[in-house]
Amino acid sequence: MQKLKTSSGDPTADRRADYAEMLYGSGDPSAAAELLLGALEMAPQWAAGWFRLGEMHETTERLDLAAQAWVTALKLDPADHFGAALKLQLIGKAQATATPPSAFVETLFDHYAETFEESLVDKLGYRLPDFLDLAIRAARPGRFSLALDLGCGTGLMGERLRPLADRLEGYDISAAMLKKARAKSVYDLLAKADLQHFAYAGPKADLVVAADVFIYVGALEGVVKTVAGILAADGLFAFSVETPAEDEPAGDAGFKLRSSRRYAHSQAYVERVLAANDLSVLSMQPTVIRWDRRQPVEGLAVLTLPSCKG
Repeated sequence: MQKLKTSSGDPTADRRADYAEMLYGSGDPSAAAELLLGALEMAPQWAAGWFRLGEMHETTERLDLAAQAWVTALKLDPADHFGAALKLQLIGKAQATATPPSAFVETLFDHYAETFEESLVDKLGYRLPDFLDLAIRAARPGRFSLALDLGCGTGLMGERLRPLADRLEGYDISAAMLKKARAKSVYDLLAKADLQHFAYAGPKADLVVAADVFIYVGALEGVVKTVAGILAADGLFAFSVETPAEDEPAGDAGFKLRSSRRYAHSQAYVERVLAANDLSVLSMQPTVIRWDRRQPVEGLAVLTLPSCKG
């Protein structure tokens, strides 16, 4: 949980919200929620405030009150920039959906762009780009004429792909992330795109990469179908997924929304989606995607290519 970064538009309400955060930080979430509710009486249209109130109630396990706050946030912000619908799903107050709200994913990464690399690499031990880089080089020595980096973020994967690609294109939903990537000057093209509705009209690519991206996509059928249509006949598709822990089975759907508001995908589900799109598994290696609260986040690094049809 993080302190609210948006203003209510009412300076007095903002001050009360700041005091509420101080109380919360001192270990008194009940008093913090009461004070924040007072701020919301002054600024009842403040969607971010209602969302934060829900988080405070969640901390004290008053889930009915948390649900009321998140429902209010969702009514005020139907696009759901704060991910209230996901919170409601996690506490069993809304039906599970196959994908997260695009506005939530965009807002999340716009918010984290400035500190993204420091947090992910230095604090969470993120080494997936190195892992995928080695896997790609082992599977296909040499260069790629066109490589697409889907969900490129700040360009961590792009820095590894640049030496391998004659042309490198990056696509991401977050304008702030793209700005960071642009400053590295490793891409020939950077463009804003939502992978849930990704449309590509360029030439076939002989490498497509999605590193630590599908955790914010949910159902993979649509994006994998799109990638299968983008790949050249001998193209390589490299990506990663988080995998569910033994105590959180993915069920019949094959993927599950976690408390982190990221999605985990079972190996069987990944294999099923790939097969449905005529993609053959070249390698599927267990790996630690990152560390979270000193615990490893387990996942799979997957390399696929179009099935040979005779």
